[in-house]
Amino acid sequence: MTDMTTASADAADRDRKAPGRPRSARADEAIIDAVLGLLAEGHSAEAISIEAVAARAGVGKATIYRRWANKEALLVDAVSTMKGPLPAVRGESVRDDLVALLSRVWQNQDGRGAKIISCLLPEVQRSTSLHGCYQEVIEPRRQAMREVLQRGVHTGELRADLDIELALSLLSGPVLIQSMLRWNPAIDSENLAARVVDAVLGGIGGPDAR
Repeated sequence: MTDMTTASADAADRDRKAPGRPRSARADEAIIDAVLGLLAEGHSAEAISIEAVAARAGVGKATIYRRWANKEALLVDAVSTMKGPLPAVRGESVRDDLVALLSRVWQNQDGRGAKIISCLLPEVQRSTSLHGCYQEVIEPRRQAMREVLQRGVHTGELRADLDIELALSLLSGPVLIQSMLRWNPAIDSENLAARVVDAVLGGIGGPDAR
C-alpha cells in the first residue's frame, strides 16, 4: 500500500512539471504534516531525515527536494505553517497594533504546536543551523512589530530616542515566558498581551501617546 501511495504522489508531482499544471497541494500538505507529526512524537529535528519524511508522507525523496533545497528549509516552512498569517494591523494606534501582534505570539493553528515548539527550543540553543531556522520563522513577526514601533516614533506616540530592538524584547519577553513556561502562576494570562503593552508604553510613550 505504501508503494502504491508513493507512486500516486510521485505521479501527481510529475504532472505538476507539465506546462500549465499547478504544484500538487496534496503532496505539499502531506510533507508538511509528516514533519510536524515526527516532531510532535518527540523526534529531534536533527534526527529527522528526508527519507523518514518521505516515507511518512507517502512520496519520493525527489518530490521533497523539488520543493525544498534542504531539511532546514523544510523545517522553516513546517513550523511557519503552525503560526498562520500575521494579523492585520489597522495603523491607527500603536497600542492597538502592538496588542494585536503580541496576542498571536504564542497562538498556533496546529494543535500540536505547543508540544512541537517546546521540544524544538532546547535544540535551537544547541544547534547553529536550527537557531538560524528559528530566526527565519520569527523574523517576519518581529519585523511587523518593529515597523509599528518605528511608526510610533515618527508620529510622536513613542519616545524619539526609543531603542527599537530593546523595546521588542521588553514587549515579547513576558508574553513568551509566561505562555511557554507559566513562569509566574500568580499572573492571569487572560488579556496578557494588552497588559504587557500598557505597562511597557508607560515607559516608552512619547508626547503624543494616546
